[in-house]
Amino acid sequence: MTRRLLPRHAVAGPLLALAAALVQAQPRPQPQPETALVNVVHLQAAASLDVPRDLLSITLTAVREGTEAAQVQAALKQTLDAALAEARRLARPGDMEVRTGNFSLYPRYGNQGRMSGWQGQAELVLEGRDMNLIAQAAGRLSGMNVTQVAQGLSREALARHEAEVTERAIANYRAKATEIARQFGFNGYVLREVQVSTGEPPRLPVPVAMRAKAAAAEDAAPVPVEMGKGTITATVSGSVVLK
Repeated sequence: MTRRLLPRHAVAGPLLALAAALVQAQPRPQPQPETALVNVVHLQAAASLDVPRDLLSITLTAVREGTEAAQVQAALKQTLDAALAEARRLARPGDMEVRTGNFSLYPRYGNQGRMSGWQGQAELVLEGRDMNLIAQAAGRLSGMNVTQVAQGLSREALARHEAEVTERAIANYRAKATEIARQFGFNGYVLREVQVSTGEPPRLPVPVAMRAKAAAAEDAAPVPVEMGKGTITATVSGSVVLK
């Protein structure tokens, strides 16, 4: 039997038609709406709150000099031990905590660059919420001088006021988003992303010149203390989609 061969164009025509039909049958990707991210607005709002500082820190320093390092170290240790014993007797948890600070010893040099002796210093820190107790205790520690007074916020006060100032910042953010949506002719907004951060006021140091304390009554404070206020801030930032 003799087979008949079809011309090339007779085979190619139906195949091309089938391919075209398959291409048309495939679903075409739908274009994304151009307004998907066009109505995104980035915003930031903040709030602050002035609160009384309730944490007082007083640093006392003892300075000793001598020709021998061991001599100076022993004198500092004796003074610090006596002050620690008295401070611990007066300490009350939360009202006044006691801790040691820096303890340093270094050589001294004369005009010709030769070592002339040794000098050292030791620190004792009284810290807490009872301002009067801390000030009076500092006045009773003989052999040590007040070198710094600092004010701050306790952890309890910070946690209590952070919640309030954060609530205010969020309310400001929502009000700002609502007003911007209205000004652009939209009915409202939807949160897209948001971050909330808070900042506590830094401690306020009040340096005090070192000086020898004159004999005074037991209840005398070495420095006058008046607690001020600190500012807690909260910031809300992010973006919203106008609807």
